[in-house]
Amino acid sequence: MGTMWLLLTPLPRKGTLLFNNIFSIVPAILMGCSEVARSFEMIIVSRLLVGICAGLSSNVVPMYLGELAPKNLRGALGVVPQLFITVGILAAQILGLQSLLANEEGWPILLGVTGIPAALQLLLLPFFPESPRYLLIQKKDEAAAKNALRRLRGWDDVDAETEEMREEDKAEKAAGFISVLQLLRMRSLRWQLISIVVLMGGQQLSGVNAIYYYADQIYLSAGVRAQDVQYVTVGTGAVNVLMTVCAVFVVELLGRRVLLLLGFSICCTACCVLTAALALQDTVSWMPYVSIACIISYVIGHALGPSPIPALLITEIFLQSSRPSAYMVGGSVHWLSNFTVGLIFPFIQVGLGAYSFIIFAVICLLTTIYTFLVVPETKSKTFIEISQIFSKMNKVSEVHPEKEELKDFPPSTAGL
Repeated sequence: MGTMWLLLTPLPRKGTLLFNNIFSIVPAILMGCSEVARSFEMIIVSRLLVGICAGLSSNVVPMYLGELAPKNLRGALGVVPQLFITVGILAAQILGLQSLLANEEGWPILLGVTGIPAALQLLLLPFFPESPRYLLIQKKDEAAAKNALRRLRGWDDVDAETEEMREEDKAEKAAGFISVLQLLRMRSLRWQLISIVVLMGGQQLSGVNAIYYYADQIYLSAGVRAQDVQYVTVGTGAVNVLMTVCAVFVVELLGRRVLLLLGFSICCTACCVLTAALALQDTVSWMPYVSIACIISYVIGHALGPSPIPALLITEIFLQSSRPSAYMVGGSVHWLSNFTVGLIFPFIQVGLGAYSFIIFAVICLLTTIYTFLVVPETKSKTFIEISQIFSKMNKVSEVHPEKEELKDFPPSTAGL
């Protein structure tokens, strides 16, 4: 629902994020008061509202950061949302320890503290500028765009970046806003769309949630005491944070494509070895330790590429007019894949047992092959340069791809 709201809201990027805090603060208050009110219904309603918040923020935050970042830092800033997601997961794991808030007295507080980050954003975000690209290309307010750029960059000479935005504006001027249905039909955006569907699907269908689901069982089989499993889980969360921090620093050095290939390859290998380790753990005494190593290796691989890069690529490979619709498609694939894995993995585990992770290994392998064959490197390139790369792949005009896009529109849409 939150992903669909992205297209329905008339608000700008920053305005959408500010409005979205309602769907975090109100549920936090409701969940925090649910015990006093003796109402489980308050928790159910709150979880639905939090889902809207998650859907919106997971799309708008990377889009906003990608639009305001200079091209030499766009990758690093694009990975930052995933970094704070991992920090949030780690914070939840720590606060969720039985010795802290995961107990009969503390659980309402644990649910209520989820509103604190939203409250901080509500206080601080108004001091940040709106997306310069949104202001210039969609609102046609060049003066406001330049002022936003000056605030972001810290210097007055922003003519070069403004000119690059004008070029993007000219390339899209006739097309206007591109809806999801138009996006699905347009030849000039075909490979961009396929790439996002494959990468977003591969991100979730690669088994990241299944790994976390299975991890406690593996820790127990390795001899970790039941009361200590929660601390090992916190350690895994810390590894996730550490490797995402590494991704922030290496994404501009190695590039998006390399991190995707490396990350999915590590995940594929980890799933294969984990399958063998689980199959042999009852006959070989040290196999449970191999399983633990596979889980940690998988977390490292996923944190390097599959987790942070796909959302970053949506910002980079789509221009301003199609970016919101692309985020809706990518976000929908992300959450539907997440839901699918959570729904069917318990049944897969019952049916296949130790061989469940072979399915995820195959998905990781196929995504790796697709990335190697199709996905280009976008590091240090402008949005127009990236668009020209895909124009060649889509076999449309490289210089004026918008003219090819307009073939898909009726004459009235093109403004003829």
